[in-house]
Amino acid sequence: MAEPSKPLRIALAGLGTVGAGVIRLVEANAALIARRAGRPIQITVIGARDRSKDRGVNLAPYVWEDDMVIMGERDDVDVVVELVGGSDGPALSCARTTIEAGKALVTANKAMIAHHGLELAGKAEAAKVALKFEAAVAGGIPVIKGLREGAAANEIERVYGILNGTCNYILSTMEDTGRDFADVLAEAQAKGYAEADPAFDIEGTDAAHKLSILAAIAFGGKLDFAGVDAAGITRLRAADIAQADSLGYVIRLIGMAETVTTAQGKVLFQRVQPHLVPFDHPLAHVDGATNAVVAEGNFSGRLLFQGAGAGEGPTASAVVADLIDIARGEIAAPFSVPVEELEPMPRADAGHRSGRAYVRLMAADRPGVLAEITAAFRDAGVSIESLIQKGRSSDQGAVMVAMVTHEGPESAVGEAVRLLNGSDSLAEPPLVMHILGD
Repeated sequence: MAEPSKPLRIALAGLGTVGAGVIRLVEANAALIARRAGRPIQITVIGARDRSKDRGVNLAPYVWEDDMVIMGERDDVDVVVELVGGSDGPALSCARTTIEAGKALVTANKAMIAHHGLELAGKAEAAKVALKFEAAVAGGIPVIKGLREGAAANEIERVYGILNGTCNYILSTMEDTGRDFADVLAEAQAKGYAEADPAFDIEGTDAAHKLSILAAIAFGGKLDFAGVDAAGITRLRAADIAQADSLGYVIRLIGMAETVTTAQGKVLFQRVQPHLVPFDHPLAHVDGATNAVVAEGNFSGRLLFQGAGAGEGPTASAVVADLIDIARGEIAAPFSVPVEELEPMPRADAGHRSGRAYVRLMAADRPGVLAEITAAFRDAGVSIESLIQKGRSSDQGAVMVAMVTHEGPESAVGEAVRLLNGSDSLAEPPLVMHILGD
């Protein structure tokens, strides 16, 4: 009788919600995982900052390692799963040590990959070990695998989507209830959908981390998180949601990346920003804490990946899927092509883009203000499709003026905003949201 296959031995660095979920999943589906992986997957070593905390799972069967950084150097570990979080600090030290010790690394840490992914991928390729991070983008949705494998024969022309569940929950709740941002954010924090300090989510940073990773995989370019132009949802009002609805749109925080061919070669456009999404677009129907990613291939057409973008079960599922790949012996370039072959793509100026925009202004309620606003748009060469003026709000007597522009260059809208910035006729800077095209 042949000997059973040698187990793949796992060390878990970090035992938060996802870490506990990985333990539950590996224990509950052990037999099925072994059949699909071709060998058992066993957790042997665990570690976290607080040894005494109750995680709701039995930790007795596992060896506790106080120093998570050195987990990869242990003889009883084949793969380290890093779930500590943070772009630097212990998470990065753990990742470097693991790969340098010749062990595979699985991580759900989008911040670390966005900031240090090229370094870690280069180390992994040199050491001929796997570096996998499916759980770092869109939780349980296999979008990285879909782009890297399922759409591998395609030239991806654009990738975009809803990449942050916290923001999507807030926006869809505002849409359903008519309540304002601050009120819904407080509810999201109470329910655990938003962190006590939600800045990374609501300012667009989390979505920007994920977008930069997707862009590198989709386009074969070097990671450029710093090149993502990110804006969050903190300035949105219930009145914006209502106005968008009356025009046939919902508002969603969209991360978008595309390459643009110029005379000098390809340049990369990356932006996270609230958009008006037409009712008939697939992303308009993505509600709650759900994520969705659209990839447009030159032969595949539009591909939609949708599902739970966070949470114990979905994220643990993505982590264990990566472990199954490693157990099968799959070692591929983390970003689809070797790091040395990733193209350096200069950043594209948003001014090259053309489209329609929604512009909201809080203006003083006095004669001549509307003429000043429309003159700025005229002087910038922006054609206004519709203009709506609402009644006086509680904002020091300001009134809401909302405009939708005709198709035109984004640079022109930017110039109109520049002309209006600093005007004593406005209670706050203009808010611009672009309208998502087909």
